[in-house]
Amino acid sequence: MNGRLLVVVGPSGAGKDSLLAWLREHMPASQPVHWVRRTITRPAQAGGEAHEGLSEAEFETVLQTGGFALHWHANGLRYGIRHEELKPLQHRQWIFLNGSRAHLDACALAYPGMTVLHITADVRVLRERLRGRGREDEAAMEARLLRAVDLVVPWGSRLIEVHNSCSLDQAGQQLLQALQSIPGWPVQHPTPGASLD
Repeated sequence: MNGRLLVVVGPSGAGKDSLLAWLREHMPASQPVHWVRRTITRPAQAGGEAHEGLSEAEFETVLQTGGFALHWHANGLRYGIRHEELKPLQHRQWIFLNGSRAHLDACALAYPGMTVLHITADVRVLRERLRGRGREDEAAMEARLLRAVDLVVPWGSRLIEVHNSCSLDQAGQQLLQALQSIPGWPVQHPTPGASLD
């Protein structure tokens, strides 16, 4: 059942959020998929993904009281996944979780046999996308690009790789084809323009 947990990882600028948004728009509304809402020490109004924003102190309180099923630190922020976000696995739903390459081992200990969805792109493309986001100065942007975290897939986990240096539609079609190769994946004929609740 843990194979239905798809942990999405990849370098900053790889287009993970954009590709997942594309996927949501091109899958039937009846698809049994849950999209994890992360808790982050960043204001909810900061833009980007829809998340639960907590202060450092609030995050620490939730952590110390056992409120997170998973948690990690990356790029100066703390990330947490509340237990209820992973409960759909018990009902055989597929779950997409935007995770961290450095946290894969810890995630695999909790959910052995999970699926790793690795989204990457050429360094030139990564730099252009980070610059286009305009969230950081050049020094911070280059620090992200230099952050070397080798992808080591935990033993027993399935790996899906999507190279997102082309157009979003092309990368999305790559992703759909890869997902349809997973045993038990129910989507065979995606509906263009369809969205999930």
